[in-house]
This record gives sequence, C-alpha cells and structure tokens, in this order.
Amino acid sequence: MDATRNLILQLAEARGPEGSICPSEAARAMKDEWRPLMKGVRNAAVALAREGRLQILRKGKKVTDLDDVRGVIRLRIAKPAP
Repeated sequence: MDATRNLILQLAEARGPEGSICPSEAARAMKDEWRPLMKGVRNAAVALAREGRLQILRKGKKVTDLDDVRGVIRLRIAKPAP
C-alpha cells in the first residue's frame, strides 16, 4: 500500500498544483494488467485525502464526502493551507 500511495503522490506532484491524474494512470504505472489494481489505488487515494495530502475531484469539484467516493474521479495534490 505504501508503494501505491507514494506512486499516486509522485504522479500528482508531477502534474503540479493545478493538474490532476486519473487513478488508472497510477494502476497502469504499476502493472500491465492494471484493472484489478484499481480498487487498491482508489482506497489509497481516499486514505491520502483523509490525511490532507491529496484532493479527490469529481466533475472538477473537490469530493467532500470521502465515505462515498464513486464514479469517475481525478486526483490532485492538496494545496497548502494559506
């Protein structure tokens, strides 16, 4: 799980504060047969969002209910608090 979390953060940081990644990008970077990895990637993303290190976006807006993350999402590095 730590490797997944680190990969998600690395990819999101590389896109910059305004960019985002699709969870499948992380899964594809780990293995050719990436589809079975998607649940783990999404779970890692939720954990990172709970820690305040990542934002989960749905339709361009930040997901606030992390207990109900579904559908097409994007992942963005969390912006530091002002």
